Amino acid sequence: METSERRHKTMNGVAVGDVVQVRPPEEILSGLDDRGERESMPFMPEMLKFAGRRFVVESISHKTCDTVNWTGIRKVENTVHLSGVRCDGSAHGGCQAGCLIFWKTDWLTRVSGTGEVEPDSVANAEVAAPAEGPAPTGCTAERLQEVAHGACRDDVTPSDGPVYSCQATELPRFVGAEIPRWNLRQYADDVQYGNASSRSVLWGILVGLFNLGQTASSKLLPRWLRVRAGVKYPFIVPSAERMAAANLGLEAGDWVRVRSAEEIGKTLDKNYRNRGLYFDREMLKYCGRTVQVLRRVDHIIEEPTGLMITMKTPSVILAGGICAADYHRSCPRAIYAYWRESWLERVPAPEPADRAIEPQAAQG
Repeated sequence: METSERRHKTMNGVAVGDVVQVRPPEEILSGLDDRGERESMPFMPEMLKFAGRRFVVESISHKTCDTVNWTGIRKVENTVHLSGVRCDGSAHGGCQAGCLIFWKTDWLTRVSGTGEVEPDSVANAEVAAPAEGPAPTGCTAERLQEVAHGACRDDVTPSDGPVYSCQATELPRFVGAEIPRWNLRQYADDVQYGNASSRSVLWGILVGLFNLGQTASSKLLPRWLRVRAGVKYPFIVPSAERMAAANLGLEAGDWVRVRSAEEIGKTLDKNYRNRGLYFDREMLKYCGRTVQVLRRVDHIIEEPTGLMITMKTPSVILAGGICAADYHRSCPRAIYAYWRESWLERVPAPEPADRAIEPQAAQG
């Protein structure tokens, strides 16, 4: 049922807050090529379980960060993210990254405007117009499995184990041109699509400009003339002399408090890493918060190679502990942050009224 609330700007007929239904498997498969792709974007085997189910559009993926070649923010067409719909890695060796899935708009049917997910039929659902592109040849569920296990990869020799393909490893193939930081259209789109508020976007721009100045000052000015010694905002000062590995034995469901920025800084080397794991400034907002462990992470797919890597020092993912991209130009990808146990302290479970737990991701 439509609401009177004004809809955000749409991407191919779909807007943030819309209720959509994932199309039947046969419809989606018939629109894929032999690589199991639509406009070079893979449809992964893990996505089949969501067919026929309804979700709320969380964000419009009009841009995304390149985590394969690190070429910055890239343009994306006709794509959205659905609330809580993440990959469970079941077809990719049990990868534990829990990536938010990309959905082409023509894999979805719009059921209604903003509101709760409704259980009734979709006889009157609106159909998103198919994107332009070469005519698809069709695919099968079996072929999706083959592709997931590297059937179309010829760039890596599987000498170190199985090679996988997924949306994360193939991202450079389906993204468009790089979007420069000074492109103002992207920021207007962030607000108009409903991905971010105008206040958060403006703050992100100001912080980005300040940090560019900090980088320049580190190269051009003597230390005594720099602001906070040229450290980027939000400020955290790395000062670790040696990397002692903490082992709290954390498991899913445990409660922890994130340590202060000062305490975490003492565990980081000059490159803001702890035993190789980078501490991103986006994680500072969680300092002092009491949160629940979502799961331990000890193996994930390495995106540039498609190889499964096993972490020498396991980390954990926290419920709700995502990169909100406040300082990364409002990228909507919502990647989970990995936490060293030395950045956390175990605490008793809070009283029920004080709990703020992220809803379980829709992984099956």
